[in-house]
Amino acid sequence: MSRHEASPTTVQPASNHRPNACCFCWCCCCSCSWNEDRERAWRASRETKLEPIPNCEACARPTAEEVRGWAQSFDKLMKSPAGRNVFREFLRTEYSEENMLFWLACEELKGECNKHSIDEKARTIYEDYISILSPKEVSLDSRVREVINRKMQEPSSHTFDDAQLQIYTLMHRDSYPRFLNSAIYKALLQGASRSSSES
Repeated sequence: MSRHEASPTTVQPASNHRPNACCFCWCCCCSCSWNEDRERAWRASRETKLEPIPNCEACARPTAEEVRGWAQSFDKLMKSPAGRNVFREFLRTEYSEENMLFWLACEELKGECNKHSIDEKARTIYEDYISILSPKEVSLDSRVREVINRKMQEPSSHTFDDAQLQIYTLMHRDSYPRFLNSAIYKALLQGASRSSSES
């Protein structure tokens, strides 16, 4: 099981008496009130119904302050596992989830030290997100593609740094402003504020 998958055994009963009393992967696993808010937001968004996010990151339920912080800067959103899950959910409604998946894969690669694992993960990332034959290909300019093609002859944990930065910038400029105005974010903000006032 990868570190981005949440084990179903981590689900804990919801309770209003203590903070973060929810399953670790609140975005898709349990039926607590937080998920009811998320479901309302999901239905309110303009997308057609999609399956729950597979392989979402394990995370605790965010506080109202944390959810509000996501609107202050894209960096705050991306540094929060819960924020990345919600943003990834939004990207799915825009059919651009591959941008977040690529960014997460690059982060995982940067944490690798074993040469064999680096080679293997770099090739997988290339096949999944860089290759023009992939249905999950991310949008990169020709200069970055040339750099990657050169670096793939001897992959390292930083082979995709330029591409990762380009995709991060794309998400920040293009998708992030729409996310802040989306029904998904607004409903989560309301739900988080309501939960904090009840506790």
